[in-house]
Amino acid sequence: MIGKAMERLQGLSDEALLKSSLWETTPVDCPAGSPMFVNAVAGLKPRPGETPESLIGKLQVLEKEFGRQPKKVQNEARALDLDLVVFGRETRRTESLVLPHPRAHERRFVLQPLSEIAADLVLPGQTKTVEQLLAELPLDAGMRKI
Repeated sequence: MIGKAMERLQGLSDEALLKSSLWETTPVDCPAGSPMFVNAVAGLKPRPGETPESLIGKLQVLEKEFGRQPKKVQNEARALDLDLVVFGRETRRTESLVLPHPRAHERRFVLQPLSEIAADLVLPGQTKTVEQLLAELPLDAGMRKI
């Protein structure tokens, strides 16, 4: 499923998609009994005129096409969950969109795959690179490349 989702994401990009490895991770802040998650990061170049709001709308449509159901429980497992982590230097703080993603800088399951495609990226509001932020996090035995 992730491969097909990546193919669809390529259709939203003006250049070749940057893709991280797949990472299996232990669920974080999820209901008891949640299955392992598979995380990855894709980097795309938005088409001319694309905004964070228009792109997140397209990502939400894609999630539904892949079987995403309305949330019943906070942080429950889902068929496909596409987050917009960063959109250039843009920042947002609205009911529907927060950019950069508010916890990206403290989550290994975001930073580890992100470091594969953008290790030198400095997220808006941060002063350290993705690689530096990652190095400061505790090791996570519940995360492995697959």
